[in-house]
Amino acid sequence: FMQHGIRLRRGERWWLLVFLAPTVFGLTFGTLGPVLAAIGISFTKWDVLTPPVFNGLANFRQLLTDPTFRKAIWNTVYYVLGVVPAATVIGLLLALLLNQKLRGITFYRTAYFLPVVSSTVAVALVWSWIYSKDFGLLNYMLRSIGLQPVAWLNSTRYAMLALIMMGIWGLLGQGMIIFLAGLQGISQSYYEAAEVDGANRWGKFLHITLPLITPSMFFFFIITMISAFQAFEQIYVMTRGGPSNATTTMVYYIYNNAFRNFRMGYASAQAIALFLIVMVLTLIYWRSQDKWVVYDD
Repeated sequence: FMQHGIRLRRGERWWLLVFLAPTVFGLTFGTLGPVLAAIGISFTKWDVLTPPVFNGLANFRQLLTDPTFRKAIWNTVYYVLGVVPAATVIGLLLALLLNQKLRGITFYRTAYFLPVVSSTVAVALVWSWIYSKDFGLLNYMLRSIGLQPVAWLNSTRYAMLALIMMGIWGLLGQGMIIFLAGLQGISQSYYEAAEVDGANRWGKFLHITLPLITPSMFFFFIITMISAFQAFEQIYVMTRGGPSNATTTMVYYIYNNAFRNFRMGYASAQAIALFLIVMVLTLIYWRSQDKWVVYDD
């Protein structure tokens, strides 16, 4: 505050510390503490029941030869590539449709946002019923047009696809809100000038809307990518990583090793690997914004 010429009285400084304390406490003990603990544990062999034993880089060497871990990486990348781009495109289309001054438009905006505020576990249970081979809504629709039912969650071919479809649906509301805010932040003067120049609807979208919505796309892509890399609840409820590890993601594999196999050291090493992967991809994506993100100054 002194750098900006702001002087706080003693009482004001105390209040400043009071309001900052919960955030600092949460970051220290809720984020920084567990991260440092995971780094330390990753160099040990620890089953929770006995004291940890230092084993150096053994856990990280095992990562390089673990076929299930490689499978989990591939499944996670497949899930991210399936969910994030599709949710971005469909979310933008929804925002364009809902960015209209029509009667009852607020109802539709609220309806599409409901998945965001719904419990992931409850939503996963509903989707489990939708995917049920014998009683599911999706297979009922397939039967009605003469197609054979599909064992969506019990098939190595379709299980991950089923999770991807659910993941896309779950992110549409969030994307719609973010893109809608971006669309409403675009000045109407741009469109008026384009109309004077004879631009049609597609031209206005391509040369005005799309470039000026790129900051919202950039933000949405980052948060959804990080979220998709951490997919866990729906997998735990719907497939438990099966069949044959077809839906075992990195976070689910970390959970299995930590809380079912009690291999805390190995699970921590996997968590560090996941953190590094997400951090590197985020930094690469962050550096790319200068090439395609347009900020309206």
